[in-house]
This record gives sequence, structure tokens and C-alpha cells, in this order.
Amino acid sequence: MAAESPTILATSIGMQSRQRGPLDFRAGPIFKLAVELARPSATPRLCVVATAVGDASDYLRGAYAALTALDVRVSHLNLFPMPNVEDVRAHLLGQDVIWVGGGSVVNLLAVWRAHGLDRILHDCWQAGVVLGGVSAGSLCWHVGGTTDSFGPNLQPVTNGLGWLPYANGVHFDSEPQRRPLLHQLVAEGSLPTAYATDDGVGLVYRATEMTEVVAELEGKAAYLIERSESGVNEARLPPRLLA
Repeated sequence: MAAESPTILATSIGMQSRQRGPLDFRAGPIFKLAVELARPSATPRLCVVATAVGDASDYLRGAYAALTALDVRVSHLNLFPMPNVEDVRAHLLGQDVIWVGGGSVVNLLAVWRAHGLDRILHDCWQAGVVLGGVSAGSLCWHVGGTTDSFGPNLQPVTNGLGWLPYANGVHFDSEPQRRPLLHQLVAEGSLPTAYATDDGVGLVYRATEMTEVVAELEGKAAYLIERSESGVNEARLPPRLLA
């Protein structure tokens, strides 16, 4: 089985630290939701893509350790220094969930395009593989957003994959530059209508429609940011709290 329609889970939710060491993480309920959306008919297959951190081995070890608590078959896709699987397309189309980690969205987009991974992932999306991710792994599916890929002063990114015809804001409550810059970019027309998430919040898209806001933490929200005559309007979107 596969997702009922092309599905993307775009979040500001990563692995949760258990504070026992630098690689001691747990996979929170957002990963269970991703699997549920995929409607697997057997043990779910989940592939971790860590392009945004250059396929860092520490990140991948932490992800494997966290995901062992779930009843899933975990794999990963490396592109540095070369793909670690013989047939990238077949491997990814054989997954139920593809989870894209955070890091540099600018580098991620460039490397994906160089390898043709953007086209492969689009085919996966259309085939019912659930695409999910955090931060850069959220921004990438949209038209663009704000990024620290170039340094600590945030800059626009406007060449996202654009399958979702919106801008995206991540870490909206924890990084003070995010909100004003996204407001400015939407107000001036550099980016379209945007959906943004506080840390701990995710957006469920079916096809290109945002259908649900979910959260792992209480008191958090998502936001709809639209251009208006006076600049922008921001509307708070309350989430469904995941167990």
C-alpha cells in the first residue's frame, strides 16, 4: 500500500535528545505519524537522507539509534563521496517514508539537482512514498523561505523544488530573524503565501493542499502568512497534539 495521495510532512521537528550523550536521541511521534500516513502493508521501510549535513556519519549513527525503537526497516542514502546504493531510484521507490534531515538547504538543493535526485524524489512523492523532513528537509519541498545556509544572518532562498506552491518558515519561535524576514519577503512579493512552524510543529500536505497541523509539544503553532494591502497578515493555526 501507499499514501492515499502524494504526501509531504514538513516540520520543525527533529530527533529528540535524551540528554545522555551527543548521539543519544529518540524518534518522537512525528515518525509514527509519517509511517501511518504511508499505510504500509508490511514492516515499514524508512530511508534517512542527510545530504544537508554532508551525510555526516555522526548524524546517521544518531538517527539509526533513535529509529531502532520503532518497528521499521531503516536505511540511508549517501551522496558523498558517491551514492551508497547501486540503484538510487529503485531504493527510494521501495521505501514507505523518506526522511530528510536539517542542515544547509542551499547545499542540499544543489547536490540533489546534480545527481538528479530531485526528479527521483518527485516520482517517489507521486507514487505514494511519504516525504518528510525537518528544517532544510521542510524548506526544500516549497518555493523557498529563509535560510542560514550562507551564515548566521538569514537570507532568502527562492529556488526550492516548488512542488508545494508556498513559502515555508521553520523554527519560527526559536530563531528571532525568521519571522520578520519571512514577513518582508512575502510583503514585497519575493515569496508567495507562506506556512511557518514553531519548533515541535509539522504540516501535513496532501497533494499541494496543507490539510493538518500537528505538534509534539503543547503551546506551539503553525502560521499562515499572506500578503495584504498593509504588508502581511499572519494567522495562527492551532495544531493537533500527537500522543
